[in-house]
Amino acid sequence: MHDLVVVGAGPYGLSIAAHAAAAGLDLRILGRPMASWRDHMPDGMFLKSEPWASNLSDAARRHTLAAYCAEREERAEHGSPLPIETFTDYGMWFAERLPVPVEEQHVVSVTPHGDGFRVETDTGEVMLCRTLALAIGVMPFVHLPQALRELPAELATHSSGHRDLTRFKGQEVAVVGAGQAALETAALLMENGALPTVVARAGALNWNTVPQPLRRNPVARLRAPHSGLGTGWSSWAYSRVPWAVRRLPETTRVKIATTALGPAGAWWLRERVEGVVPVRLGHRLRRAVRIEDGVRLELATPGEGRSLIETEHVIAATGFVPDLRRIELLDPALRDGLTAVLGTRAPQLDAGFESSRPGLFFAGLLAAPTFGPSMRFVYGASFTAGRLVKAVRQRLARLASMPGGATGGVSVPRPAEGKGGSAQTVQTAQAAQTAAADAPAGSAGPDGAPATDAETGPAAVAGAGEPAAGAAGVSGPRRDRAEDGPLERELEREEGQEAQARSSAG
Repeated sequence: MHDLVVVGAGPYGLSIAAHAAAAGLDLRILGRPMASWRDHMPDGMFLKSEPWASNLSDAARRHTLAAYCAEREERAEHGSPLPIETFTDYGMWFAERLPVPVEEQHVVSVTPHGDGFRVETDTGEVMLCRTLALAIGVMPFVHLPQALRELPAELATHSSGHRDLTRFKGQEVAVVGAGQAALETAALLMENGALPTVVARAGALNWNTVPQPLRRNPVARLRAPHSGLGTGWSSWAYSRVPWAVRRLPETTRVKIATTALGPAGAWWLRERVEGVVPVRLGHRLRRAVRIEDGVRLELATPGEGRSLIETEHVIAATGFVPDLRRIELLDPALRDGLTAVLGTRAPQLDAGFESSRPGLFFAGLLAAPTFGPSMRFVYGASFTAGRLVKAVRQRLARLASMPGGATGGVSVPRPAEGKGGSAQTVQTAQAAQTAAADAPAGSAGPDGAPATDAETGPAAVAGAGEPAAGAAGVSGPRRDRAEDGPLERELEREEGQEAQARSSAG
């Protein structure tokens, strides 16, 4: 039985696997590496985040984007947008340096098995594990406006459904949305010979400002500190202290997760859109009807007016909404029994990203209603990976303390030699895991590294999508297990140290 199975091999899954391997866990990681980035991003896109804020996380902090670019004599500089292809290649490079292989298998079923889980893949392989981390990215949570859901795919699609926009050359395309995904998709359509029109319910487009220099005088830094999510104190707080967001009331957290860092275009994209792409502001999509040559959109305008647009295709750049019901691989009884964050369909998580089902962890977008908007970005992977693996080790320690080791042969491995594992082979890592069988149950895992990153997927989460009605399968009281005490105390100490270290926001 494995200590941990990680489902998903994007920035979060790869970062969790790197920390777990460094901790000496018996680990499997399943999924297509960087799938969203490789399969759902059009050619010509750029990262919105700064390169220094776009790292995946390994325990030794060696495998950074800067290290990858330096190895290839490429430049990744502050204030210079990075092509998506470069970031995707970096993720693949990171995956190749894991001391365990990324297995390109699709998980079709996760069911409870004693105190652990039974995992089945599309190849028919079945594996058992004591803990499971779901880092499945954003694609299961695509949000399509209600008005477009009855149209066939040849007429209406989500922005994440396009790897190649050249197919629209010469066609009229309505792009619904006002964020980075909508604006960059529209710009790329125009540059590839299509005839796009942006349709946005906002009264004006928002644009991020040109980033300030990294080196500034102390007064400027104090007024507007840099962070991985942008400049300013609110962005700093969301990116640097997600644990503090978790301590806020649930309703406050949900509001922050869905409204903070709202729709805006990157500063470098502005000149490719303004005066170039037609934009209809203050227009809300009400109906979409199939017609002979495409789609007729009925739009509500300010003052209760109405407007019609006829177009050949509609692309909805309307983000993603976390929803446990969309996770089809989870056993229905397991999924429906999870406690949800009040007013959402996202799982309630403890300080270590563990859900109300002991041993089941969630990372990425599903953690945003608990830890805030940094979980919508690659930047949040570093905070997540170290803490989640520490919590996994706590879970293994609890299992090991049970009579007979509840799930059989439980031990808490020692961290692997070399910490980052860059020079280790898979065989070496497995040997380290085997040798760890005699490790004391309370041995400490590696500290999580607060580091950097970018957006979690093809577009930001839907900040103003359809409100979730109620919670997903809330069963029983809120989770409050006495055995969480050691983990909570340990993470609270760590949080205090982080707060002290970050008291000067330079």
